[in-house]
Amino acid sequence: MNGFEIYKKMDDDAQAVHRSRLLTEILLSLNEESRKLSQLCEITGSTSQALIPKLRRLEADHLIETKEREYFLTPAGKIVASGIADSFVIFWAINKFKHFWLRHYLEEIPSPLLKEIGCLHESEILKDRGMKILNVYNNQLEMIKEADHIYGISSVVTEGYADSISERVKEGIPVELIVSLHVAEELKRSPYVKKLATLKGYKNFKLMLMNEDIKVGLIVTDKRLSLNLYKKRRY
Repeated sequence: MNGFEIYKKMDDDAQAVHRSRLLTEILLSLNEESRKLSQLCEITGSTSQALIPKLRRLEADHLIETKEREYFLTPAGKIVASGIADSFVIFWAINKFKHFWLRHYLEEIPSPLLKEIGCLHESEILKDRGMKILNVYNNQLEMIKEADHIYGISSVVTEGYADSISERVKEGIPVELIVSLHVAEELKRSPYVKKLATLKGYKNFKLMLMNEDIKVGLIVTDKRLSLNLYKKRRY
């Protein structure tokens, strides 16, 4: 069954968690730590008379339990509360950067990583209004220069990039790269083919081919991460 079919088959008790503000707020607050009734009242801004029926309902559903006048999530409750928290964090990250997402290709980001996009909810988009188009490129070269290990996905290639990678490999730094189809074709030509030939004997260097053109660039080091997305064309 898909998600919609599962939702339609859920009983009212399960659906109520998503419809009730208080039920959701109780689960989310207990997902952080155990709480007393007075603390839940303060967090939710509700009275004990309003909260107690909701707490009893969650207890009946075996999502929470009480111990020494404190409310805890059960193991099942932790799973439910974590799922709810993740869904809100994802929605927040999507909504916060909606104009950025609309202008860039997300389709090329692997599905498992897209599911973790909520991790960006506290991030900021830095905008440069000046004519400093090479800043991103220069920052990436600096990342490579200071890294103790390098993993990347490359959909473009330049001599400066190739030289920086080659230098780090020869210094003994582990480097693993995935290149797109058109980059692989470019690497067969001068001057890149000679640069690659000098790295054949280095066991700390791995170059892998993705048999398609990808619209994403990624560099991950022990210190920093750089993600580059292609802009969508305007018609």
